[in-house]
Parts: sequence; structure tokens; C-alpha cells
Amino acid sequence: MSSVQTTLAAERVHAAGARLAVEAARFTGIGWMRGTSGNISEVVSREPLRLAVTASGLDKGELLPTDVAVVGARGEAVAVDGVEPLKPSAEAGLHARVAALTGADAVVHVHALNAVVAGHRWPGGVLLRDIETLKGIGRLAHDDEVTIPVIRNSQDMEELGDRFEAAHDPRTPAVIVADHGLYAWGRDLKHARHITECVEWLLSYALAIA
Repeated sequence: MSSVQTTLAAERVHAAGARLAVEAARFTGIGWMRGTSGNISEVVSREPLRLAVTASGLDKGELLPTDVAVVGARGEAVAVDGVEPLKPSAEAGLHARVAALTGADAVVHVHALNAVVAGHRWPGGVLLRDIETLKGIGRLAHDDEVTIPVIRNSQDMEELGDRFEAAHDPRTPAVIVADHGLYAWGRDLKHARHITECVEWLLSYALAIA
């Protein structure tokens, strides 16, 4: 664990934890965070980069504001006075990589079935065009070819982060990790939620018409 980050207030971390708990409960209710799967993060500091991320091994439908860990730019746990040092998700390193590369302030990772099936069906990426819901992810409803990237899974977050960076399109705020799930991000938690919902619907649509 890295040295104590004295400039980050516990109140800020727990406020982020409260927001994360609300969103995690919402996704659990939809069925996208079954068991203890999935994780959500929010940037609580840019310089240095620090994220509050849902703690590992907990039911995402029952989180408290204190069920949160703080991580640095490589997903490493960072001690903060007044914050219980819970274990961060193993995937926190990818959250940090996404936040650093894209400038997003919130990252959502869910185990939505449509994302896993679409990634299996189209391992080179999911091509979408001429559908109104593309506007929900910041693209055009017509005459705009959008590819949701698909990257191979890995238990090594540095390797997975490298694959993400290689596949990343700045215009597309989501990536599918094959045989695993979906990552989506936005300027805040609500925006990241909307992106996640729209991408999952678009993947459902692509599978339905294939």
C-alpha cells in the first residue's frame, strides 16, 4: 500500500462511496452485477490521480458509503486517513487507465450478458450505424459508423490496459472485454450510467437483427 494521501479528505471519499452505492444498486437490480461481480469508480483527485472504487467481494446491491477503496494510477491501494483500507477490485487498474486516458470522471464495469454474447459473436468489434440510440453515446443517428471495440480478456491489468489503449477510439466511450463484460465511462456517474444503458441496448439491438 502506498503512503498516506493526506490531502484527500475522508468525507470526499465517502461522498463518492454513497454515489457509487446508489448506482451499483441500480445495476444490480437490472441484473448486470450478479453475485459480487462488477465494479464502479469515481475520480476523487486528478493530481495525483486517485479513484474511489467499490470494494472487492461485496454484494453490489447492498453497499454502504464506506464500502469503497481508494486507488492510484496503477490501481494500487492508497491509504487515506479516516477511510477503512478495504481491498479494491482486481480490475481497479483498468478503471484508472480508462480515467487517465479518456479524462472520464466515472467508469462503470458490468457483466451484462449482451456484451459478453456480442463480444463472442464479433471479436473484431461490434459495428453499429443508422440507429437513433447512437445519439445516447455521443454519436450520430445516421451515416456514422460506430464500432464498439472488443479486447481479449486478461487477469493482468497492465496487459489488459495496453489492449484497451490499442483499441481505444476517443469517439466511443465503451469497450467490451471478451468473455467478461462491458466497460463504459462518462463525465460523471450519471453520464457513465447513461452510456452503459445505451451501449447495452445497442448491443441487444445488434444481436436481435443479426
